[in-house]
Amino acid sequence: MKRREFLASIGGAAAVAPITQVSARIVDDPVGPDLPMPPSRDSLPFRSEPEEPGRLLLDQAWQFHQGDIPFPKIKGHGWSYANAKAGQAQGAAAVNFDDSDWPLVNLPHDWAVDMPFDPDANPSQGYRQRGYAWYRRSLRLDPADRGKYLELQFGAIATNATVWVNGSVAAHNWSGYNSIYIDLTPTARFGDDLNTIAIRVDAEKMEGWWYEGAGLYRHASLAKRPAVHIQTDGVHADPRRGDDGRWTVPITASLASILERESTATLSAVLSDAEGRTVASGAIEATVPPLGNAEARLELAVPSPRLWSVDDPNLYTLRLSLARPDEAEDRRVLRIGFRTFRFDAEKGFFLNGQPLKIKGTCNHQDHAGVGVAIPDALWEWRIRRLKDMGSNAIRCSHNAPPVELLDACDRLGMLVMDENRNFNTSPDYIEQLRWLVRRDRNRPSVIMWSVFNEEPMQGSEAGYEMVRRMASEVKALDSSRPVTAAMNSGLFAPKNVSQAVDVVGFNYQPDLYDRFHAVHPDVPITSSEDTSAFMTRGAFESDPAKQVFASYDDERSSWGNTHREAWKAVATRPFVAGAFVWTGFDYRGEPSPYEWPSASSFFGIMDLCGFPKTAYWLHRAQWIDDRPLLDLAPHWNWAGREGELITVMAMTNVERVALFLNGRPMGDKSVDRFEMPRWQVPWEPGRLEAVGYRAGHEVARALVETTGAPVALRLTPDRIVMAGDGEDAQPITVDAIDARGRHVPTAQLPVNFKISGGEIIGLGNGNPNSHEPEKGDSRKLFNGLAQLIVRADPGAGPLRITAQAEELKPGQSTIRRLAASPRAQVPPTPSVQILEGWRQSPASRDKPDPMRKPVDSDMNSWLWLGTGQIEAAQGEGNWISLRATFVARRHVQTNGGTLRFGGIVGRAEIWLDGRKVAAKPEFAEAPLELALPAGEEEHVVTLLVESRPGLVGGLSRPATVGAR
Repeated sequence: MKRREFLASIGGAAAVAPITQVSARIVDDPVGPDLPMPPSRDSLPFRSEPEEPGRLLLDQAWQFHQGDIPFPKIKGHGWSYANAKAGQAQGAAAVNFDDSDWPLVNLPHDWAVDMPFDPDANPSQGYRQRGYAWYRRSLRLDPADRGKYLELQFGAIATNATVWVNGSVAAHNWSGYNSIYIDLTPTARFGDDLNTIAIRVDAEKMEGWWYEGAGLYRHASLAKRPAVHIQTDGVHADPRRGDDGRWTVPITASLASILERESTATLSAVLSDAEGRTVASGAIEATVPPLGNAEARLELAVPSPRLWSVDDPNLYTLRLSLARPDEAEDRRVLRIGFRTFRFDAEKGFFLNGQPLKIKGTCNHQDHAGVGVAIPDALWEWRIRRLKDMGSNAIRCSHNAPPVELLDACDRLGMLVMDENRNFNTSPDYIEQLRWLVRRDRNRPSVIMWSVFNEEPMQGSEAGYEMVRRMASEVKALDSSRPVTAAMNSGLFAPKNVSQAVDVVGFNYQPDLYDRFHAVHPDVPITSSEDTSAFMTRGAFESDPAKQVFASYDDERSSWGNTHREAWKAVATRPFVAGAFVWTGFDYRGEPSPYEWPSASSFFGIMDLCGFPKTAYWLHRAQWIDDRPLLDLAPHWNWAGREGELITVMAMTNVERVALFLNGRPMGDKSVDRFEMPRWQVPWEPGRLEAVGYRAGHEVARALVETTGAPVALRLTPDRIVMAGDGEDAQPITVDAIDARGRHVPTAQLPVNFKISGGEIIGLGNGNPNSHEPEKGDSRKLFNGLAQLIVRADPGAGPLRITAQAEELKPGQSTIRRLAASPRAQVPPTPSVQILEGWRQSPASRDKPDPMRKPVDSDMNSWLWLGTGQIEAAQGEGNWISLRATFVARRHVQTNGGTLRFGGIVGRAEIWLDGRKVAAKPEFAEAPLELALPAGEEEHVVTLLVESRPGLVGGLSRPATVGAR
């Protein structure tokens, strides 16, 4: 498809600062108007000030094992007793489990996207096997962190997860979409006594009927806070406009303390505008009980703020600090927006007092090549693609979105229906709903809370009662936004969910809009999901045998409507607030109406890569009014079809369109924007051109023409500059061009890629029937297009990509890679085998027998000691025996290694497997190390330690086993 737009506006520029503020300059289009993607931009990804400056990413160097690892069968009294105690997890959850040969992965990580397509796997999950996996990571905490509140945070884990910290269960999680917060403080270890995090992920469990991915697919973090601190998601600061027209920012901060006594702290707030000018400030003291919680409340008055809207998404920055004398401040940074909105039962949705039709799309959270492990910059790219189409809203279907998506919506001006995943009022699931509201209630983009999607109980009294309780939970945390539910039946049942929500969501059922409104004229309604039409991008003839749909908007599901029908039903009814098209992007799974070999959906306005289908140009012409638009479908490469009639469709917002083939008029038509004009044109090679008119004046043209055969490849990055921070990623469009440099929309060529200065992290082409791997260095063009997702290496220098195909000139692209500071990360900590499970004998006057060991049933006379723990022995005498058993890790079993004692206090003999191997003659603390022979057997290490008056002997630091 080729297009040319007249009177188009180009965005202005902003100054470039180190990643925090970026330019928006559009590069002169180097590829011509025929490529159906935007020209490259000269900009870095937006990186805002961190919400919590003291929080560190915990994304690097996770050890990963795909597949489950059975827990050992517990035998014997001693083992049974130990297994029941804190810190004594078994198997892969154990502190000292041998993970030394597990590969390292960085987060976000989705292991399912690496799996081959399998016809025996679930079609709803995109024919990818998911299964189970384990993640493990060592974590070193600086001794200076003692006394701080420490919290592990996982953005989401697909699907169910159990998390162990230092051998104890720290969390069970029952959803793949909510965050997990773990208080590490009570069991934290410091210095060389490393912390061990182990996570078992069960991705066999499903919450949806779409591709859900598998693993730690969002970011992980470590928060280090003062003893008296602001809780996670503990700030509520949503601007409010009073009845008198005055604006305030009511602030509530939830505080907590780990101290042993009551403490007073001062909460300070400073609000600044987009230019950095302070517009309001305030402070208040609060008293927090020991190991308790408190709230600090204050209110800022803001005269005449600049409002946030979809066209001018103006954000203010709220900086909070909680301070106590002689302690570091706990700080938060929030970006908030001033806006009013309401749903009117007669006139629809209003933003800042002005009517605004919601032009939304529903979207899942996967993308070609990367699955659900989407890089941060790609979230913004996806929102820009929707905005460019004229969309102003997104429904997060059907789960809590990542914060990176919401950041982009706040910044770019995209309204959000924020949706809960599980329809369940039991405590675990109600807490998931509370978490969603607490996390997202400050965002100007969020305008609705959706508590469910298409639940069978929606038309029952039970469903009504459940939603009534869920709505109450939402209102207790946020009274400013309406609650909705996406209903596909039950609207007229005597007792149903529509009676428990503020805005009724219609999934499909456009034929019921009028009836419901007539019966309930005071109830606001919106389409929460509509359309469900089928298209294969770049195809213009349906072929059921090949599972291909034509892209003329004539094919739809049995329950849905075409794009044109669905939008007309909404747009012609002022009382329907808006539309949410199913879907903005194709997604893996749910390949309705087909199954194998189709592995992803056909519903999208764009394909899985974000390449536009005809529906994109159609909605753009219907949703954008401020400039003339004109596009034509199909392409004009139909060799061998001479004289056959080809359906031609114009997608336009002008009043009249005239069509010409090789200069000859094919007729002109008035434009019905709900239907769009069509012609039947006998095909001949050449130029098919459309001219659009308003008030009799030409305002737009569109052209498609017959191209030659492909002679070269072309690479078009989204951006010609990237941040060399090891995180920045972007999509690159791959296409073939003919001898005149024109895009060849029918090319189906296999392409190989080479890269330097970065890495290819994913590939795709938008073909729902493709089974090519999404990782690697090759991909076939599908109907003229393919996509690379590349990530820049750290540091400055060029990032170069070369695309090669047989008998074609290679395509090349060089992207500037600028030096950029990476975000603060917890440094990787190598996994170390630390000897655990030490038993200490009663004291004796004589040197003990090194062969002596506790009876299996004796849990009392021999003490249990932690690593590096010295404790006075029971009984009398200056001698003790310390005993532990271990099996060396595999690399030490093969090559031998070293047994290192970080610190021994007292004179000591060291016995290994019944043989004396070393001695320490002095009483003062000192390290000691000895050679460990190769071998797979279990080792017994015994220390005979002699104390003296005033000096208690023992192991003062951890003992470790490592390589020589």
